[in-house]
Amino acid sequence: MRVFVAGASGAIGRPLVRQLIAAGHEVTGTTRRPERAEEIRAAGAEAVVCDVFDREALAAAVAAGRPETVVNQLTSLPQRYEPRKASFYEETNRVRDVGGHNLVEAARAAGARRFVTQSISFLYAPEGDWVKSEDARVFDDAPGHFGPSVRILAEHEREVVECPDFEGLVLRYGQFYGPDTYFAPDGHLGGETRSRRFPVVGAGTGTFSFIHVEDAAGATVAALERGAPGVYNVVDDEPAPMREWLPVYAEAMGAKPPRRVPAWLARLVAGKPVAANALQMRGASNAKAKRELGWTPRYASWRQGFREALG
Repeated sequence: MRVFVAGASGAIGRPLVRQLIAAGHEVTGTTRRPERAEEIRAAGAEAVVCDVFDREALAAAVAAGRPETVVNQLTSLPQRYEPRKASFYEETNRVRDVGGHNLVEAARAAGARRFVTQSISFLYAPEGDWVKSEDARVFDDAPGHFGPSVRILAEHEREVVECPDFEGLVLRYGQFYGPDTYFAPDGHLGGETRSRRFPVVGAGTGTFSFIHVEDAAGATVAALERGAPGVYNVVDDEPAPMREWLPVYAEAMGAKPPRRVPAWLARLVAGKPVAANALQMRGASNAKAKRELGWTPRYASWRQGFREALG
């Protein structure tokens, strides 16, 4: 199959390209940085240096690749994980909003039959059950800087799934760990954990769903040919509250056990929305993805993944 991957040099784009090539697909991958193009070629794919905000150039690049499937892995996250700051979200919001729309239009014009796009599994409203299926309400009224991000993602999801010109699939990935992620040993949260600046907040009830980048890539490969149009949570088998996973993560980082701080102090230091996530975030169920995509994560639990992939 001919596959066009937008964002082929990112944390998930790199393992995705490798897995696509290994599966026998013909891949064209984009990057904004000329120095990353050689990495894409070295993996066995065609490389295109392209700005997703340039509609004509993007359309020409997609058309030249003659893709049967277009995969959107576009993000622009900063090196530091600082969700209290508006700047943490701004560039990725623009990439997902404007760049995502431009890619949809380019895929339509090129006659792609399938479009697979990334989203996040931690966008569910903090209400009701602690583990959510894909039909649960998204947190589009979230306070602070996260609210606009959720609304942009929800609109992009809608555009993809409802497009009449291709089969649109949305993959709501869990919290990424593995190389080039915030949770990597050399990532920002890895460093914060070793410095004991990443605490358990209050009762630590916020429930997180994780996914290793290799497993996220594997689900994406599966989505090229399997699964009806719609939304899929791509997470591991064990959603877990912060009080359970953070000590295990700290151990994997070779750090002392994380400190515990009261919720009022977290609200003061990190901001109300960030503190609320640590107490109220909902996890996600992968039952639909396993059933309909025929996919099973290699790391069934973050317990195994943190120990084997981060230690």
